[in-house]
Amino acid sequence: MKIFNDTPKGKSVKFIVLLGIVSLFADMTYEGARSVIGPYLLTLGANAAIVGTVAGFGELVSYTFRYFSGYLSDRTGKYWFFATLGYVINLFAVPLLALAGSWQTAASLVIMERFGKSVRSPSKDAMLSYASKEVGRGWGFGLHESLDQIGAILGPLFVMLALYYHASYQMSFTLLIIPAFFALSFLAFAYWMFPNPKDLEIRSKEIHMQGFSKPFWIYAGAVSLVAAGYVDFPIIAYHIQKDSHISTIWIPLFYSVAMATDGIGAFLLGRLFDKKGLSILIITTMISVVFAPLIFLGNNFYTILLGCFIWGVGLGVQKSIMRAYVAELVGVDKRGSAYGIINTCYGLSWFIGSALMGFLYDISLIYLVIFSVSLQLLAIPLIFLCKRK
Repeated sequence: MKIFNDTPKGKSVKFIVLLGIVSLFADMTYEGARSVIGPYLLTLGANAAIVGTVAGFGELVSYTFRYFSGYLSDRTGKYWFFATLGYVINLFAVPLLALAGSWQTAASLVIMERFGKSVRSPSKDAMLSYASKEVGRGWGFGLHESLDQIGAILGPLFVMLALYYHASYQMSFTLLIIPAFFALSFLAFAYWMFPNPKDLEIRSKEIHMQGFSKPFWIYAGAVSLVAAGYVDFPIIAYHIQKDSHISTIWIPLFYSVAMATDGIGAFLLGRLFDKKGLSILIITTMISVVFAPLIFLGNNFYTILLGCFIWGVGLGVQKSIMRAYVAELVGVDKRGSAYGIINTCYGLSWFIGSALMGFLYDISLIYLVIFSVSLQLLAIPLIFLCKRK
């Protein structure tokens, strides 16, 4: 195929696809496990409060340590080392869950899996940014996110199929070593093919500065506001089960629709971003704010389904365009640190926002919707500032 030829563009596409396949199998592994980790912890004696705390703390760890791993990857230049170390920790924590004899051990492995993701993510994003320069930042990150989401859909289905045929939770975790093996195999092949990903970016003359530019910090503020105002899906699922007249058997369908639109939206809107720039991010942010009133104030199947559809599109934008634009603000030698900072801001804001919206949910759905919509809308002027600068 022409897109896989030996031109600079062809090499970049090869690299993006290879990392996308790695993410596909990696997501099959840990998203498959995450789909049943709640009930698994309950079988080991944990209560609902413990499950929620473990899940929340795991996500906090996943994002907080990205600043340090990104900084170290830039200082040492060993992007492949940190990516590989992170994937090994991330992936092999999953089959080890089968050996957990207590909820404390299982919880430690869940947090270890999230820690592995925090180690690898900035280096992986930095390497993707080098390859996406030639093919378009939005298209490159969008293609990667699309492949990533295929794994996020297949993983839970894989586990569901294993449980359908009477496998235990322990056996399901053990079987997930199969996609983990494929993920690490493709990672090794990608390293063999592209040992120096920086070479994929054709460099223009750069103005080197100490620290990060003002637009970078403005953009970090915008990302933080969007993350803080974005409702986590467990709150959506809780609302559907508690306050709507919809059967809970439809909740997996709503989540699958969101994951599908995440992947498709990331790819298509990423391409538009390459042509239109930050205007696409502004427009999609204005559209995505309506998911909250649709889901929490609507009370019928199709309104909530539409809300989940828009929620998925917004999530896809966050994982493609928002990541892609970071590479336009930072030079090649600071990408790991930049992605570490952005991811840390995103994760902390998501965690704080989710906690506040959980509190607001018990007070008033109107307050929750106002909070969600307001924070996302407040991000738009900051994105406008970045666009002007």
